[in-house]
Formats: sequence, structure tokens, C-alpha cells
Amino acid sequence: MAFQEVMEGIGKAVDAAGVAAIVIGIVVASLIAAGALLRRRKTEGHRTYETYRRRLGRSILLGLELLVAADIIRTVAVTPTYESVGVLGLIVLIRTFLSFSLELEITGKWPWQKSQATDQAPKRTPGP
Repeated sequence: MAFQEVMEGIGKAVDAAGVAAIVIGIVVASLIAAGALLRRRKTEGHRTYETYRRRLGRSILLGLELLVAADIIRTVAVTPTYESVGVLGLIVLIRTFLSFSLELEITGKWPWQKSQATDQAPKRTPGP
């Protein structure tokens, strides 16, 4: 078995894992949200909706990361031409934009604002 065939297989497996992460995340988030709505009163539906959106967003983000990894594996290891690297760059750019947009939707902050908020948080000193 040639190196390129192995890398193509690994790329396909990582692609499948990315799609599975999205699909499984959608199913799990939907089941949890449905159960929460059935157990709670209608006044708590907004909180369930927000939690549902966060879970969906996280599964989509994970899936996108895996799909980008698969594209990188296939492009760099299998067909490293200028055209394929250019296409990869465009794909990564689009998926990065989608990831940043989803992160903003989920948390209300850009990804780089998390570390600033953590750094600016008051530090606790241990008690006596």
C-alpha cells in the first residue's frame, strides 16, 4: 500500500469523523433539549433554547475543525500542487470565518477575547 493511499484513507476517516461529530451533536443536543422542554415549564423555554444553540454550535465547531484537518492531510500529504494548496487556503479561510462566527454566536465574544477576560479576572488568594 502506497503512502498516498494511506494518507487518502486517513483523510477520508477524519472527514467521516467530522461529519459524525456534527450529526451526533445535532441528535444528542436535540434529544437533550426535547427532554428538557418536556420536564420544564414553558417559562424556562428560553434557557433551553440558548443551551440547545450552544450545544449545536459546539458540535458544528468540532466537526469543522475535523473537516479542516482532513483537508490539510489530503492536500499536503496526497496532492501538494500550487492549485490544491490554493484551494486548501480558501477552504481554511472560509471555515475559519465560520468558526469565528459560530464562536461569537455561542459565547458572545470573539475567540481572542476569552484569554483577555481570563487575564483580567481578579485573582483569588488562598485563605489562611
